[in-house]
Amino acid sequence: MAGHSHSSNIRFRKDRVDAKRAKAFAKLSRMITVAARLGGGSLDHNAKLRLCVDKARVLSMPKDGIERAIKKGTGAGDLGNYEEVLYEGYGPGGVAMMLEILTDNRHRTAADVRMILEKYGGNLGTAGAVAWMFGRKGRFVLDTAAPAAAAWAGDRLLELALEIGADDVADDGGAPMVLCGIAAFAGVQRQLAERGVPLRSAELAQVPNQRVTVADPTVAARLVRLIDDLEDNDDVQTVFSNEEFTDAVVAALEA
Repeated sequence: MAGHSHSSNIRFRKDRVDAKRAKAFAKLSRMITVAARLGGGSLDHNAKLRLCVDKARVLSMPKDGIERAIKKGTGAGDLGNYEEVLYEGYGPGGVAMMLEILTDNRHRTAADVRMILEKYGGNLGTAGAVAWMFGRKGRFVLDTAAPAAAAWAGDRLLELALEIGADDVADDGGAPMVLCGIAAFAGVQRQLAERGVPLRSAELAQVPNQRVTVADPTVAARLVRLIDDLEDNDDVQTVFSNEEFTDAVVAALEA
């Protein structure tokens, strides 16, 4: 939509994610460990583990940290009874939110997430409340800070995406991203790596198929703080949301 900037998920959270890399690695380590415990330590035979490791590699998690997490998962120690849960809810301004959770105590996590949402004027919804506004897709976000990113400006990235079996290229907060079907994820990731496309993230994501425009800077700032607090929770692995900030709101947030 002309005149708007799609989602704060990239631009306004990148610096924060970089600054909290250690916390991100801790969450990835737990994801890898749980995946290895459930499906074994072989990347060739455990698709969930391979996906977690690929995500960790894109975020430059050290190799020895990945290996330790796998060994922990295949060892004899008690990891607890972790389960993956998808929470749905609303943030300020009617923004829809989907939260990927990894928890060993669903009741504790639900209470914590509900409290964070309500603190900023949101609420936790029931299953199916907002899922219809999202689609599960492979998402690869270009690392625009990398020198090699300049080679993929304009239509060249779209041409490559279609050539390697992806569905589309979109813009999210000023960062180009390649979208593909779930079944095509591994192949598209391999082709992007072989072509030298620098990535800031590679994951299976809940991608919004419709957006909620946020034109009030106060509401937008509250939404960003909400997302920050949710991401600070150890059980919240990923936050997906469908906000669309106007240019005036983007300018206010960047001021």
